[in-house]
Amino acid sequence: MNNHEIDYVLHGDDMQFVEVELDPSETVIAEAGSLMMMEDGIAMETVFGDGSGGGGGLFGKLKGAGKRLITGESLFMTTFTNTGTGKKHVSFASPYPGKIIPVDLSQEGGKIICQKDAFLAAAKGVSIGVEFQRRLGTGFFGGEGFIMQKLEGDGMAFIHAGGTIHEKNLAPGEILRVDTGCFVAMTHDVDYNIETVKGVKTALFGGEGLFFATLRGPGKVWVQSLPFSRLASRVFAAAPYTPGESKGEGSVAGGLFDLLGGK
Repeated sequence: MNNHEIDYVLHGDDMQFVEVELDPSETVIAEAGSLMMMEDGIAMETVFGDGSGGGGGLFGKLKGAGKRLITGESLFMTTFTNTGTGKKHVSFASPYPGKIIPVDLSQEGGKIICQKDAFLAAAKGVSIGVEFQRRLGTGFFGGEGFIMQKLEGDGMAFIHAGGTIHEKNLAPGEILRVDTGCFVAMTHDVDYNIETVKGVKTALFGGEGLFFATLRGPGKVWVQSLPFSRLASRVFAAAPYTPGESKGEGSVAGGLFDLLGGK
Protein backbone atom coordinates (compact mmCIF):
# COMPACT_ATOMS: atom_id res chain seq x y z
CA MET A 1 0.00 0.00 0.00
CA ASN A 2 1.15 3.54 -0.76
CA ASN A 3 -1.15 5.03 1.88
CA HIS A 4 -0.74 4.64 5.62
CA GLU A 5 -2.91 1.77 6.90
CA ILE A 6 -5.09 3.05 9.76
CA ASP A 7 -7.73 1.52 12.02
CA TYR A 8 -10.87 3.39 13.09
CA VAL A 9 -14.08 3.25 15.13
CA LEU A 10 -17.25 5.27 14.49
CA HIS A 11 -19.04 6.64 17.57
CA GLY A 12 -22.57 8.00 17.84
CA ASP A 13 -25.61 7.86 15.63
CA ASP A 14 -26.89 11.18 14.25
CA MET A 15 -23.92 13.32 15.36
CA GLN A 16 -21.02 11.02 14.72
CA PHE A 17 -17.31 11.27 15.20
CA VAL A 18 -14.59 8.92 13.99
CA GLU A 19 -11.77 7.75 16.27
CA VAL A 20 -8.63 6.85 14.30
CA GLU A 21 -5.99 4.56 15.79
CA LEU A 22 -2.43 5.34 14.72
CA ASP A 23 0.56 3.04 15.06
CA PRO A 24 3.96 4.69 15.62
CA SER A 25 4.87 7.01 12.70
CA GLU A 26 1.44 6.65 11.08
CA THR A 27 -0.27 9.84 9.91
CA VAL A 28 -3.82 10.92 9.15
CA ILE A 29 -4.74 14.10 7.25
CA ALA A 30 -7.87 16.10 8.02
CA GLU A 31 -9.85 19.15 6.96
CA ALA A 32 -9.12 22.26 9.02
CA GLY A 33 -11.48 22.58 11.99
CA SER A 34 -12.53 18.92 12.10
CA LEU A 35 -10.42 17.88 15.12
CA MET A 36 -12.36 16.77 18.19
CA MET A 37 -9.64 15.39 20.49
CA MET A 38 -6.27 13.65 20.42
CA GLU A 39 -4.07 11.78 22.86
CA ASP A 40 -0.63 12.83 24.09
CA GLY A 41 2.11 11.77 21.70
CA ILE A 42 0.37 12.92 18.52
CA ALA A 43 2.05 15.77 16.66
CA MET A 44 -0.20 18.17 14.76
CA GLU A 45 1.19 20.09 11.80
CA THR A 46 -0.38 22.42 9.23
CA VAL A 47 0.80 21.67 5.70
CA PHE A 48 0.48 23.48 2.40
CA GLY A 49 -1.53 21.63 -0.24
CA ASP A 50 -3.60 18.46 0.01
CA GLY A 51 -1.43 16.75 2.63
CA SER A 52 -0.96 13.58 0.59
CA GLY A 53 2.80 13.71 0.94
CA GLY A 54 3.37 13.42 -2.80
CA GLY A 55 3.79 15.88 -5.61
CA GLY A 56 7.54 16.41 -5.89
CA GLY A 57 8.66 19.59 -4.16
CA LEU A 58 7.35 23.13 -4.29
CA PHE A 59 5.57 22.74 -7.65
CA GLY A 60 3.66 19.72 -6.37
CA LYS A 61 2.63 21.56 -3.21
CA LEU A 62 1.47 24.58 -5.21
CA LYS A 63 -0.51 22.30 -7.51
CA GLY A 64 -2.19 20.58 -4.56
CA ALA A 65 -2.99 23.92 -2.91
CA GLY A 66 -4.40 25.25 -6.17
CA LYS A 67 -6.77 22.29 -6.45
CA ARG A 68 -8.07 22.94 -2.95
CA LEU A 69 -8.49 26.65 -3.69
CA ILE A 70 -10.62 25.82 -6.76
CA THR A 71 -12.96 23.67 -4.64
CA GLY A 72 -13.42 26.54 -2.17
CA GLU A 73 -11.41 24.90 0.60
CA SER A 74 -8.47 26.26 2.60
CA LEU A 75 -4.99 26.23 1.08
CA PHE A 76 -3.82 24.29 4.12
CA MET A 77 -4.59 20.93 5.68
CA THR A 78 -3.63 19.44 9.04
CA THR A 79 -1.67 16.24 9.60
CA PHE A 80 -1.69 14.21 12.82
CA THR A 81 1.29 11.87 13.34
CA ASN A 82 1.91 9.36 16.12
CA THR A 83 5.39 10.28 17.40
CA GLY A 84 5.22 7.92 20.39
CA THR A 85 6.05 4.23 20.82
CA GLY A 86 2.55 2.80 21.31
CA LYS A 87 -0.84 3.13 19.63
CA LYS A 88 -2.43 6.57 19.87
CA HIS A 89 -5.90 7.87 19.02
CA VAL A 90 -7.19 11.03 17.37
CA SER A 91 -10.87 11.85 16.75
CA PHE A 92 -12.62 13.97 14.12
CA ALA A 93 -16.22 15.20 14.28
CA SER A 94 -18.79 15.91 11.60
CA PRO A 95 -19.64 19.65 11.31
CA TYR A 96 -23.44 19.15 11.32
CA PRO A 97 -25.93 16.36 12.15
CA GLY A 98 -25.54 13.39 9.87
CA LYS A 99 -23.34 10.40 9.18
CA ILE A 100 -19.67 9.75 8.54
CA ILE A 101 -19.00 7.35 5.66
CA PRO A 102 -15.78 5.29 5.80
CA VAL A 103 -14.54 4.45 2.31
CA ASP A 104 -11.72 2.00 1.54
CA LEU A 105 -10.41 3.41 -1.73
CA SER A 106 -8.59 0.19 -2.55
CA GLN A 107 -12.00 -1.52 -2.82
CA GLU A 108 -13.59 1.27 -4.88
CA GLY A 109 -11.19 1.36 -7.81
CA GLY A 110 -8.79 3.80 -6.15
CA LYS A 111 -11.01 6.84 -6.68
CA ILE A 112 -14.33 8.33 -5.60
CA ILE A 113 -15.97 11.61 -6.59
CA CYS A 114 -17.87 13.60 -3.95
CA GLN A 115 -19.44 16.98 -3.32
CA LYS A 116 -16.76 19.55 -2.57
CA ASP A 117 -17.44 19.94 1.18
CA ALA A 118 -17.86 16.24 1.99
CA PHE A 119 -14.24 15.35 2.84
CA LEU A 120 -13.44 14.97 6.55
CA ALA A 121 -10.21 12.98 6.98
CA ALA A 122 -8.07 10.28 5.35
CA ALA A 123 -4.94 8.20 5.73
CA LYS A 124 -1.77 9.97 4.64
CA GLY A 125 -1.17 9.36 0.95
CA VAL A 126 -4.75 9.95 -0.16
CA SER A 127 -4.81 12.77 -2.72
CA ILE A 128 -7.64 15.33 -2.55
CA GLY A 129 -8.10 16.91 -5.98
CA VAL A 130 -10.78 18.28 -8.29
CA GLU A 131 -13.02 16.58 -10.82
CA PHE A 132 -14.12 18.81 -13.69
CA GLN A 133 -17.54 18.10 -15.18
CA ARG A 134 -17.40 17.35 -18.89
CA ARG A 135 -20.92 18.51 -19.67
CA LEU A 136 -21.80 22.21 -19.66
CA GLY A 137 -25.27 21.58 -18.23
CA THR A 138 -23.86 19.58 -15.34
CA GLY A 139 -21.50 22.41 -14.51
CA PHE A 140 -24.12 25.16 -14.56
CA PHE A 141 -26.98 23.36 -12.83
CA GLY A 142 -25.46 20.46 -10.90
CA GLY A 143 -25.43 22.28 -7.58
CA GLU A 144 -21.65 21.84 -7.32
CA GLY A 145 -20.53 24.12 -10.15
CA PHE A 146 -18.14 22.78 -12.76
CA ILE A 147 -16.09 20.87 -10.21
CA MET A 148 -16.39 18.33 -7.45
CA GLN A 149 -13.78 16.77 -5.19
CA LYS A 150 -12.03 13.53 -6.05
CA LEU A 151 -10.25 11.33 -3.52
CA GLU A 152 -7.55 9.07 -4.97
CA GLY A 153 -5.34 6.42 -3.36
CA ASP A 154 -5.53 2.98 -1.80
CA GLY A 155 -6.22 3.87 1.85
CA MET A 156 -9.13 4.83 4.09
CA ALA A 157 -11.01 8.09 3.59
CA PHE A 158 -13.90 9.54 5.61
CA ILE A 159 -16.62 11.73 4.13
CA HIS A 160 -19.65 13.20 5.90
CA ALA A 161 -23.18 14.10 4.89
CA GLY A 162 -26.46 15.21 6.46
CA GLY A 163 -29.30 13.11 7.82
CA THR A 164 -29.41 9.43 6.89
CA ILE A 165 -27.04 8.04 4.25
CA HIS A 166 -28.23 5.55 1.65
CA GLU A 167 -25.69 3.49 -0.28
CA LYS A 168 -26.92 2.08 -3.59
CA ASN A 169 -25.17 -0.21 -6.07
CA LEU A 170 -26.23 0.47 -9.64
CA ALA A 171 -26.24 -2.31 -12.22
CA PRO A 172 -24.88 -1.60 -15.72
CA GLY A 173 -27.31 0.77 -17.45
CA GLU A 174 -29.43 1.28 -14.29
CA ILE A 175 -30.50 4.91 -13.81
CA LEU A 176 -31.09 6.72 -10.52
CA ARG A 177 -32.48 10.27 -10.43
CA VAL A 178 -31.48 12.27 -7.35
CA ASP A 179 -32.13 15.78 -6.08
CA THR A 180 -28.88 17.63 -6.79
CA GLY A 181 -28.49 18.64 -3.13
CA CYS A 182 -28.92 15.05 -1.92
CA PHE A 183 -26.01 13.70 -3.95
CA VAL A 184 -22.97 12.91 -1.76
CA ALA A 185 -20.50 10.71 -3.65
CA MET A 186 -20.06 8.09 -6.34
CA THR A 187 -17.42 5.74 -7.65
CA HIS A 188 -15.53 6.91 -10.72
CA ASP A 189 -17.32 4.54 -13.12
CA VAL A 190 -20.78 6.11 -12.57
CA ASP A 191 -21.94 8.42 -15.36
CA TYR A 192 -23.24 11.74 -13.94
CA ASN A 193 -25.51 14.17 -15.77
CA ILE A 194 -28.19 16.79 -15.09
CA GLU A 195 -31.77 16.62 -16.43
CA THR A 196 -34.52 19.21 -16.35
CA VAL A 197 -37.80 18.43 -14.60
CA LYS A 198 -40.39 17.62 -17.25
CA GLY A 199 -43.58 19.69 -17.32
CA VAL A 200 -43.95 23.43 -16.70
CA LYS A 201 -46.25 23.04 -13.67
CA THR A 202 -44.01 20.44 -12.06
CA ALA A 203 -40.91 22.58 -12.60
CA LEU A 204 -42.45 25.80 -11.31
CA PHE A 205 -44.70 24.56 -8.50
CA GLY A 206 -43.44 21.11 -7.58
CA GLY A 207 -41.06 22.40 -4.92
CA GLU A 208 -38.24 20.17 -6.13
CA GLY A 209 -36.38 22.67 -8.30
CA LEU A 210 -35.82 22.68 -12.05
CA PHE A 211 -33.07 20.06 -12.22
CA PHE A 212 -32.08 16.71 -10.79
CA ALA A 213 -28.99 14.53 -11.10
CA THR A 214 -29.11 11.44 -13.30
CA LEU A 215 -26.70 8.70 -12.26
CA ARG A 216 -26.15 5.77 -14.59
CA GLY A 217 -24.49 2.52 -13.52
CA PRO A 218 -22.47 0.49 -13.09
CA GLY A 219 -21.07 1.75 -9.82
CA LYS A 220 -21.86 2.78 -6.27
CA VAL A 221 -23.67 5.95 -5.18
CA TRP A 222 -24.09 7.57 -1.74
CA VAL A 223 -27.15 9.80 -1.15
CA GLN A 224 -28.02 11.99 1.86
CA SER A 225 -31.53 12.60 3.20
CA LEU A 226 -30.90 16.08 4.64
CA PRO A 227 -28.55 18.45 2.77
CA PHE A 228 -27.26 21.26 4.98
CA SER A 229 -28.71 23.86 2.59
CA ARG A 230 -32.19 22.38 3.07
CA LEU A 231 -31.79 22.39 6.86
CA ALA A 232 -30.56 25.99 6.86
CA SER A 233 -33.47 27.19 4.70
CA ARG A 234 -36.00 25.70 7.16
CA VAL A 235 -34.23 27.34 10.11
CA PHE A 236 -34.32 30.73 8.39
CA ALA A 237 -37.98 30.32 7.47
CA ALA A 238 -38.96 29.48 11.05
CA ALA A 239 -36.90 32.23 12.72
CA PRO A 240 -38.85 35.29 13.95
CA TYR A 241 -38.42 38.45 11.93
CA THR A 242 -39.04 42.08 12.88
CA PRO A 243 -38.76 44.76 10.16
CA GLY A 244 -35.61 46.81 10.61
CA GLU A 245 -33.83 44.13 12.62
CA SER A 246 -31.66 41.19 11.66
CA LYS A 247 -33.70 38.00 11.38
CA GLY A 248 -33.43 36.13 14.66
CA GLU A 249 -30.99 38.66 16.13
CA GLY A 250 -29.07 37.21 19.03
CA SER A 251 -29.93 33.63 18.13
CA VAL A 252 -28.01 30.88 16.42
CA ALA A 253 -30.32 31.19 13.41
CA GLY A 254 -29.69 34.94 13.33
CA GLY A 255 -25.95 34.37 13.32
CA LEU A 256 -26.24 31.96 10.40
CA PHE A 257 -28.54 34.37 8.57
CA ASP A 258 -26.07 37.25 9.02
CA LEU A 259 -23.17 35.06 7.95
CA LEU A 260 -24.91 34.28 4.66
CA GLY A 261 -25.55 37.94 3.96
CA GLY A 262 -29.02 38.40 5.42
CA LYS A 263 -30.23 41.81 6.62
